[in-house]
Amino acid sequence: YPVSSAQKRIYVLQQLDRNLMHYNMPCAFVLIGSVDVRRLEQAFQQLIQRHESFRTSFVIQEGEPVQKVHPSLDFKLTVRAGTEAEARDWADQFMRPFSLEQAPLFRTELIRLNPDRHLLLMDLHHIIADGVSIDLLLQQLTTVYQGESLPELRIQYKDYAVWQQQWKETEDFQRQEAYWLSTFADEVPVLELPTDYARPPVQNFAGKHVDFVLDEELTQALKQLTAETGTTLYMLLLAAYNIWLSKYSNQTDIVVGTPVVGRSHADVQSIVGMFVNTLAMRNYPEGEKRFVDFLQEVKEGALAAYDHADYPFEELVDQLSLSRDTSRNALFQAMFTMQNFGNDLLQLEG
Repeated sequence: YPVSSAQKRIYVLQQLDRNLMHYNMPCAFVLIGSVDVRRLEQAFQQLIQRHESFRTSFVIQEGEPVQKVHPSLDFKLTVRAGTEAEARDWADQFMRPFSLEQAPLFRTELIRLNPDRHLLLMDLHHIIADGVSIDLLLQQLTTVYQGESLPELRIQYKDYAVWQQQWKETEDFQRQEAYWLSTFADEVPVLELPTDYARPPVQNFAGKHVDFVLDEELTQALKQLTAETGTTLYMLLLAAYNIWLSKYSNQTDIVVGTPVVGRSHADVQSIVGMFVNTLAMRNYPEGEKRFVDFLQEVKEGALAAYDHADYPFEELVDQLSLSRDTSRNALFQAMFTMQNFGNDLLQLEG
């Protein structure tokens, strides 16, 4: 079966370095209470049969990557017992490269800390799943473990990939393509942030993260401003992020990537797969503008981008014929996301 545009890009990048792990999606869950290991294993087996993505590998046919859906897979839940310290070491070693030619492209392990405390580790490759998929996995794993049934799926991910290829021949695709090509008709800027160290000649994805919390007073003030301006918290924070980048780079033409869930059709809401698309938001935070006016520009640009959100980012990169620079990401060098999923808990009652 054909791959989707996002899958093709991930596949190509993974083949350039088969040891890459930045497309791994590891997660861990502490389970409080007794766990029926056999029932948990059977629940995973049922979900593997339910979602073809869990039974999919990738091969090259006639020079192009394709999906290979396997009718069934042997799955065994790895289980071992250990101390908290041992569990931390095992969790650190748990994430390792996947071979895209070998299904399944996910792995699990259950660590028994004591009879009423377990650590469940999962790792999925991004080519078969996204953030919403992990939420679905947790919800459906809970349902099946508790002995409840799930409604039949109308379609599978391969059907979405076929639809996407067919959609490229439609007027709607041409309309969306025209919008994005118009947005980037002028020369695309390269964000030049001042850095402590020289940029490596090839991206190595090494970095750090900084955590901080917006207090309740500031959060309420932001929400009040969105109500007064008819915007959303996402639009407001995106506008602030553009201004922040502009001040550090001394540039007034800023492109920021932002992921969207890509599940516009009802039939794909309950499917595990890689649906995420990336939108390249282009804004102009020029110094003489009032913030409220710039916020309205960001709002209008965001709404227009959402209206053309089905157009694959990979297609845009190909169409723009950008100069290749192995030290940078194509089209944008900064991303912004505001996630409102991932709040589900794994509750294996019964």
